Amino acid sequence: MSNAVPRRPRIAASKRHFTIVASQFNPEFVQGLVSHATDEMRSLVAGAVITLHQVPGAFEIPIVVREVALQRTADAILAMGVIIKGSTTHAEHLSHSVTNALQQIALEHGVPVINAVLSLENERQARERCLEKEINRGVEAARAAIQIANLMSELRRK
Repeated sequence: MSNAVPRRPRIAASKRHFTIVASQFNPEFVQGLVSHATDEMRSLVAGAVITLHQVPGAFEIPIVVREVALQRTADAILAMGVIIKGSTTHAEHLSHSVTNALQQIALEHGVPVINAVLSLENERQARERCLEKEINRGVEAARAAIQIANLMSELRRK
């Protein structure tokens, strides 16, 4: 993963609808992602409407993302979770499964899905990426969501 944080996107609309689907597993770290993303979206899009749906774990994120995509109410969906590697390959399988499902949902339904379901080696990495400011993945996810929502809006107006 890069340590570079994406630039702040230009603001094209005063109102955007974003939905965050967040895992309840590893709650301290996931809440850090959600809080940083929400703060960033509100600072960049004054009229941002942000809806939060919490699910038990990362595996349940795609089914709720799919439901939100079917409703066509969100300009972008942010999937947020933290998977910390253990002593088995479960985390790796889970991470691949969630990533593949999120990509498929985005392509099938034409709704941008930002994958901020982090697969990390340890709690130190989780703290750095979820709670601290230097390389916060919640901020990155928010900026990506705004940028892709703006681009999709432009493309659909043409």
